[in-house]
Amino acid sequence: MSDTPFGFGLPPEEPEDGDEGKKKDSQSGGGQGPANPFGFGGLPGAGGFGAPGGPGADNPLAAMFGSLNPNDLGAAFQQLGQMLSYEGGPVNWDMAKQIARQTVAQGTAEGVKDSSVGPSERTAVQEAVRLADLWLDDATSLPSGAGTAVAWSRAEWVEATLPAWKELVDPVAERVGAAMGDVLPEEMQAMAGPLIGMMRSMGGAMFGSQIGQAVGVLAGEVVGSTDIGLPLGPAGRAALLPVNIEAFGKDLGVPKEEVRLYLALREAAHQRLFAHVPWLRSHLFGAVEGYARGIKVDTAKLEDVVGQFDPQNPEQLQDALQQGMFQPEDTPAQKAALARLETALALVEGWVDAVVHAAAKPRLSSADALRETLRRRRASGGPAEQTFATLIGLELRPRRLRDASRLWASLTDARGVDGRDGLWAHPDMLPTASDLDDPDGFVHREQLDFSELDKMLGEAASGASGEKPNLKKDDDSTDSEDDDTE
Repeated sequence: MSDTPFGFGLPPEEPEDGDEGKKKDSQSGGGQGPANPFGFGGLPGAGGFGAPGGPGADNPLAAMFGSLNPNDLGAAFQQLGQMLSYEGGPVNWDMAKQIARQTVAQGTAEGVKDSSVGPSERTAVQEAVRLADLWLDDATSLPSGAGTAVAWSRAEWVEATLPAWKELVDPVAERVGAAMGDVLPEEMQAMAGPLIGMMRSMGGAMFGSQIGQAVGVLAGEVVGSTDIGLPLGPAGRAALLPVNIEAFGKDLGVPKEEVRLYLALREAAHQRLFAHVPWLRSHLFGAVEGYARGIKVDTAKLEDVVGQFDPQNPEQLQDALQQGMFQPEDTPAQKAALARLETALALVEGWVDAVVHAAAKPRLSSADALRETLRRRRASGGPAEQTFATLIGLELRPRRLRDASRLWASLTDARGVDGRDGLWAHPDMLPTASDLDDPDGFVHREQLDFSELDKMLGEAASGASGEKPNLKKDDDSTDSEDDDTE
């Protein structure tokens, strides 16, 4: 588990305070908390809150606004007011969107900036998805699920996926927000109403800030709408990000067209699965929510924070959040929820891996190399693992993905494409976490079960034709016994 599972830590680019930070602390009378109590990235025109050595460092406002350009001072006050006056849900999604867009505009750590998608790139993506769907027809019995194919910039990816992020993150944030109001006795809650409201507003702002930063960074890495194994984009819309595909294939030594086509295969395979397994999306999102229900708050620590909370020293709350106040409860129910979520995601990714490999291997000379590259990306902690660890304290286990891919391949060999894909008919038919440990055992057991079912159906069919041998035998036997008794 991540040390700060909800990502309330300071953003990576936050500079060290150094001597200037000590100076600010002594001037403000604060403790050892960070100069940036809310963990925000830079506002427009700012080098980050509390940036040392900036203009106006001796100004009392510098501790809050750092090297803020005077022309942007009004915007900074407006944003601070919005943070404290926020009265919406557990996450300030307006702030999340704003910070995600700002993060995207700054470009990636490698210096790759976002860019608008041109007509030629849109056409190339559409043709790649169309060809990928043709190839997939031979590898799966599920029909095409992509009604349209689109090419997105990073900013467009942020806009299109925020509704899904809201659905994923709100259950976790709701648990945290509720805990902030529950630690006080009822007779004190009325008196502390403004304080509780302020804390919840700050909590929503901090969630919004960190989610915005996480989504903004993720937008610089993903190559489609399903990279993390969840349907983040609109249903039936296959999407690829040309600027990120370019960066992904830069040093692979593989033609750009083959890289694009292989990633289009993965996107189109995900779309088929989510379009034609109607229960799958709610199953995955429900697993995330079930995991969130097991989030527990260290109420003793939170009570101490609330009891000593000083509105003039809000970094106390930030420090408490950074110290791991909100942790998943280590109970059998929570472990089961975690296993259910990890297994479901592994089965999705394993199925896609197996199906795409079957479709690409005979046609792309680089299929093996691209498959291995994506597997290593997962194993080294790709965007999915990092984002889940930041937002809900969940780290996916790459070992499960490899096991799932091997299981789906074994099922294909044993029962064919139709038999393999038929397992998606109902969640109870899917392999469990223990089945991933023994793929061959699952395949063998399922074969025996289906043979027995065929035998039962055959006997039932014979009975329906009027032969009824078993019933007649039972009747004769009963009559004979009655006669003997008499």
